[in-house]
Amino acid sequence: MDYKDSMYIGIDPTCGHKSFTYAALDRELNLLTLEDGELDDLVVNCSSQKSVIAAINAPSGVNHGLVRERMKSEMRAPHQIRGAEMRLCEYELRQRGIVFSGTPSSVRLSPAWMQMGFKLYHELENTGFVNYADKKHPYQFLETNPHASFCVMIGSVPHSKTSLEGRLQRQLTLYEHGMRIRDPMDFFEEVTRFKIIKGNWPIELLYQPEELDALSAAYTAWAVANKAENVLAVGVRSEGRIYLPVSELKEAY
Repeated sequence: MDYKDSMYIGIDPTCGHKSFTYAALDRELNLLTLEDGELDDLVVNCSSQKSVIAAINAPSGVNHGLVRERMKSEMRAPHQIRGAEMRLCEYELRQRGIVFSGTPSSVRLSPAWMQMGFKLYHELENTGFVNYADKKHPYQFLETNPHASFCVMIGSVPHSKTSLEGRLQRQLTLYEHGMRIRDPMDFFEEVTRFKIIKGNWPIELLYQPEELDALSAAYTAWAVANKAENVLAVGVRSEGRIYLPVSELKEAY
């Protein structure tokens, strides 16, 4: 399939209320959209495009006990096995120092933001989207994880995404990867002694943490279609695979 007319969308479930933050890119990495939206509006927007690859920052399903089975085969201690509430993709990244929330074994036990993600996958499937697998299909979705993506793009675990340093770090990383977004270095041009004393930082030049997560996911969606040789998937398809915009992983981050 020719992806020249595709839209690459990154979606982040927003904690605290029933909406999503999403970003849309074109083939030249121009930022077309960056906004919040309710589930129904988001699904309509995605399905109304000519061609879409959507990368979602949420598990595509619950864990199937694969990590527990692996730990049993490795003769791990009982308390380690009991705490293995995660999918294989999450376990493999955690072993490299990339730590984020594990996915429970049932929807009921999953936090609200994960349940929002499950519902989004379901609604997209109902409108004709398919799980990405190099298929020649105009509507595809895949799972990604922005924290893991930033770790592998930077080469180490970044600062907290809510901190000034972390936001600068993430925005600069995306900018350096060719995304046509605001240059975070402009932030420093606007900083003066007077503004520092008054506490008037030019924060408006930086994206919010959830926006950076959505932008990262959109970049991964773009990379899957346009730079497939520099993308890898962690985990197994039966339980969920996390796509990351690098060709290989380091042993530790």
